[in-house]
Amino acid sequence: MIPVVAIDGPSGSGKGAVGFAVARALGWHYLDSGAVYRALAFVALRAGADLGSESVIAALAKTLDLQFVEDLSGEMHVLVNNEDCGQELRSERVAAAASQVAAHPAARAALLERQRAARRAPGLIADGRDMGTVVFPDAQLKVFLTASAEVRAERRYRQLKQTGFGGTLPQLLAEIQERDERDSRRAVAPLKPAEDACLLDSSALSLTEVIERVLALVHSRVGAVSSS
Repeated sequence: MIPVVAIDGPSGSGKGAVGFAVARALGWHYLDSGAVYRALAFVALRAGADLGSESVIAALAKTLDLQFVEDLSGEMHVLVNNEDCGQELRSERVAAAASQVAAHPAARAALLERQRAARRAPGLIADGRDMGTVVFPDAQLKVFLTASAEVRAERRYRQLKQTGFGGTLPQLLAEIQERDERDSRRAVAPLKPAEDACLLDSSALSLTEVIERVLALVHSRVGAVSSS
């Protein structure tokens, strides 16, 4: 069986940066499921679609043209309809819309097999909100990465300043708390740790420390599974 490490957690927990770094360290494939939903939200916003209409969003999900391309420097680019939309997908407007479109069961169902198709040898690091509970329930290692809402808002604020997007710290904190509430209460695939997940609070840890801890878990758990 091709091994999978599922890294779930709320917005701003650092799961994307951790997941990508761990995948590169292992030489495995990487799935940023959040980018999948942000791409869907981006397409919906650009089309002026009703984010609350499940049928409309599901139709867009079924025809979503999405590619992940790594350049020579190792940076990952997200192509939506052959357009590099990486920077736009990181905007707070698209992130908030992604949480809305992800709440539609039909849209999630339309994207489920696309995410599972990312499971390729020698292994996959998948990050998101339901990787260990829904998409890859048989993952050899499940990590639930979190941090306080205040810490996540500060991280998001610094990230947005670096990329040129606006936003105030109080505004970002309120949006993160609202998103947490919506993601944890949705009827399908709510944000929650898998029963067998390893909980990791990164509030007081650096990115390097979190990466090292996840790699240690991979070597101690997935390594044993792979060699058995």
